[in-house]
Amino acid sequence: MQGRTSFPSAARSAHSDLGRRVAQRRQELGLTRAQVAERTGSASEYIRYIEQRPAVPGTGFLLRLANALETTLKELTGGLADLPPGYGQANRHPRFTELSLQECRALLSGYGVGRLAVTTADGPVIAPLNYCIDEENVAFRTAPDSVLAAADGHQVAFEVDHIDEATSTGWSVLLVGTAHAVTAPHAVRHLNEIAHSAPWAGGGNRTLWMALTPRRITGRRILAETPGTSTTAGDLEGR
Repeated sequence: MQGRTSFPSAARSAHSDLGRRVAQRRQELGLTRAQVAERTGSASEYIRYIEQRPAVPGTGFLLRLANALETTLKELTGGLADLPPGYGQANRHPRFTELSLQECRALLSGYGVGRLAVTTADGPVIAPLNYCIDEENVAFRTAPDSVLAAADGHQVAFEVDHIDEATSTGWSVLLVGTAHAVTAPHAVRHLNEIAHSAPWAGGGNRTLWMALTPRRITGRRILAETPGTSTTAGDLEGR
């Protein structure tokens, strides 16, 4: 098996997704694992291992693998992380589906990072933030004098999504409802206790908890479909 030597930080940070990228690119080129193994001077069993396990190959092998798959080391190891999501090509046979309310809530999970859209005097503003789920509400912290704090009592939209570049699949969940400041001491104490993380943006002034009570939750998912099955046209936009 190939030596586990050090390799670029891009590869190190994304090695858990390497197998999916390798498998997808190999299938795009119509190559078998044996053919990729021959091109890289390795065994087909090792190509299978890379595709199915969180392998950490050495730099030399990664370069040979990228050449064998007619791509670059950056693309293969996720070094395009500074680019917007959706850098990959669409699947030849995508399947677009609506998510049920139960699925939407499951994808929201208990915490994560999403985007809040608010209307201000200067126009619409969309801000990324980390959030937690408290019963039916989405809660987040902000500064008392921030744009997001001014959303108190107003209609807002909140969106979370995930895009898998390796498979050109993904999902999004949209919540629309009223935002309100959380000021009751026991409620603030409760949110501080269940918060998974401090605000990623840092700063000690993000002490105001805001909560969004949704009146509508919708979701979309794009999957790769096997040719010959039914397909519903659509995209992640146009709710």
